[in-house]
Parts: sequence; C-alpha cells; structure tokens
Amino acid sequence: MALPEVIEIVPLSAPVNAAITIPGSKSITNRALIIAALSQGEKILKGALWSEDTQVMTDCLRRLGFDLQILPDPAESSNRAIIIQGQGGEIPKAGNDREPLELFVGNAGTAARFLAALVCLGRGRYRLSGVPRMHERPQAALFDALRQLGYRIDSANNKLPAVIYGGGPRKASCTVSIEHSSQFASALMLAAEKGQWDIKLVGENADESPYVTMTSALLQEFKATGPEFEIEPDASSASYIWGGNWLLNRAAPTQGSSVSVAHWMKHSLQIDAQFPSMVSRFPSTVSRQNDLGDSIMTAIALAPFADEPKSFSHLARLRVQECERVAALRTELGKCGVRVEERGETLTIWPGPVRGAAIETYNDHRMAMCFGTLGLKTEGIRIQNPACVKKTFPDFFQKLAEPPPRGLGVEIRDCRSGAILNGKALLPE
Repeated sequence: MALPEVIEIVPLSAPVNAAITIPGSKSITNRALIIAALSQGEKILKGALWSEDTQVMTDCLRRLGFDLQILPDPAESSNRAIIIQGQGGEIPKAGNDREPLELFVGNAGTAARFLAALVCLGRGRYRLSGVPRMHERPQAALFDALRQLGYRIDSANNKLPAVIYGGGPRKASCTVSIEHSSQFASALMLAAEKGQWDIKLVGENADESPYVTMTSALLQEFKATGPEFEIEPDASSASYIWGGNWLLNRAAPTQGSSVSVAHWMKHSLQIDAQFPSMVSRFPSTVSRQNDLGDSIMTAIALAPFADEPKSFSHLARLRVQECERVAALRTELGKCGVRVEERGETLTIWPGPVRGAAIETYNDHRMAMCFGTLGLKTEGIRIQNPACVKKTFPDFFQKLAEPPPRGLGVEIRDCRSGAILNGKALLPE
C-alpha cells in the first residue's frame, strides 16, 4: 500500500515535543556523487539522501559504467551509505553516433546539469532526456559554456533532450552566467579540474552565490577527507520541521510545543540552514538571493500567520524549477483565503484567517510539503498527489504521523476512504 491520491492533514489539538531526523542533503549528495566518481579509488558517502533525484543520479552513473553499492542507513530510512569506485576522471562507458548512451534524468535539475558537464570528459556520444517539465527548464547558459570549451552539444532549442559529444579533457576557458541557475556554474566547477577548464562566473553576486560556495567548499573538503564522507541533513527539508515549530507556537491549543531537527549541524554549507534563525525573527522582507534558498517557499506558506505583511523578493528562479512556483504559491494560498499580491519577482503576503482547501501540488515536492506544514494548524488542508515528496523527502508524511518524540503524531486521512494512514501507507511507491 502506498500514499493515496489525496490526503487530509488533521491539525494538532495539543502541544507536542519532538526531535525529528531529516534525510541527507540532496544538493550535497548529488555533488558528492560526481566528485567521488571523478576521484581515484573507493569513497563511502554516509548519510546520503535516497530519493527520486539521487536515485536518478546513481542510475545514470551506473549506466556510465561506475561501480556503486547501496547500503541501508539504520538511523534514517530515507538515507543510504553509497560506496562508489572513482575512476580518476575517466568515464568508463559511452555510446556512438548511431546509438548514443541514454541518460534519463527525470525532473532532477542537478542530475541534468552535473551530468551534462561530466560526460564531456567521456569519449563518445550521450543523450540526456527527462520528463516533459525537465525539457522546459533552462540549459542554454550551460550548453553555451560547454561549447566555448570546445564540446559539441546538439539540441533543437538549447534545452533537453540533447546529445553531447564527449571529447575528453581539453585545456580551455569559458564564461557562464548564473542568472537562471547556479547549477550551471556548479556543473562546470565539479568537472573543471579533470577537464582542465578555466571557468569564469558572471551574473549578480556570481562569486557569492551560496550554491556556488557550497560546490567550492565540497571540492576542498573531499581533498582533505579520507575514504568516508558524511552528508549533512537537508536544510531545505528541515525547514518544514522548524516551520512547524514556529507555526504550532503561534497560538493555543498547540502553544508550548517544542519541535526540532535531531542532530542539527552547528555549521553548514547550505544557505537554508539559516531558516530557523530567520523564522524566529521573521523580518518584513526576505530575499531568495541573500537570505534563503528553496526554504523561502516554507516562509511564504507560514506568512499568513505572521503579525504583519511579509514581502518575498528575487523569486525569478522559482518560476523555472519543478513548476512555476511563484504562480503556484499565489494560486494555492489564494484558495485558502490568503491575500497575496504578485508584483514582478516579489510576493507580498498579508496576515489573516486561513481556511482549508484542496491543494494542487503541480507534481512539486515542495508544494506538497509547504502545505502539509500549513495543515498542522489549518483545518481542511487536502494534499493532491502527495507522493511527489519522493523527489527529496520520501518519508515526510510518515514523519508527521509517527508518534512523538520521533514524529509529530499528526492524523493523516485518505480523503477517498476516510481511513487513518500510518506506517508504510504514508510512503510513496
């Protein structure tokens, strides 16, 4: 049995005390997989996220000829220990002109971008494709940079699907813009040393982009560590737990709750690790460029419960991710009776009563989890296609329902049958 098509979150009616474990960081796991594949010899990635996006990456690396072992993690069901045999910059397998090696990346932006740069180090032909939404997402800046480096990329519209002609390492330089996604720069940086590439980044605050900084730090950390590398908990996923704590403490009957993330790190490479401190003070303006990454969506969902209007700026990149997230947030919050104003790349949310509604998730994991968090305090929140959380946090709803102190003890119902769900019935297939 797996998650039904529509579930309802029943608000908590009393304070709760919980410390909840969180799966590993998707951003770090997929970067670490690429770095390990390009390293020489065996590397063990501990606490690695095991979700749709990371499974896409491991499947593609196996198709490229890398040897990976996947072992369970007793501390977290959505994590794995991944043992990978690095090939020192060699890509073991490739296709040819008649039959390029097929790599299916689903809707995983990190896989699509990181693999595009990686396979340029191979010697043959590779065809990258994904789901229809992935074929709409921007790739032009990355493809342009790879062409500057001397690699051939065949694409009808500078998006996926694309055929990439691997030519091996070559000393060359390129300029890449991070205007639409910092993943373009990270993709090039991950392969730059083995490819002998000189990369120049352009775009607003290019060198200070938190995800570019993460990539640079990971590359240095890998050189300094031994055969094992520990993946941090995912700070974006943690925002739903920290956000739940803030929301439950806004008013009775759940005031006095204490909800935290177990094993929370003191220092982090992730910009969304700032979420707990941000939401505790919750300023009137929050920027995706300077303050938060994807967890800004969590803050937007919480804003109707604040004491003053909140403005969220620099949201352009949300429009080109798993769905058009700016429009999706405005639309679904509007269904809940929330006053929302969209002006350019800024959303302003006014405080006020929030009512239940049937929430369209647009097959976007973060939409499901943002509104799942909202359901902790709002009656009648019904989440359509909740299984989309498998992209980054497969056991999210299971965490909500598990009894304290490992979960929140929330009642989750199958909207069709009315049955109360628990255990494996709250996991995606």
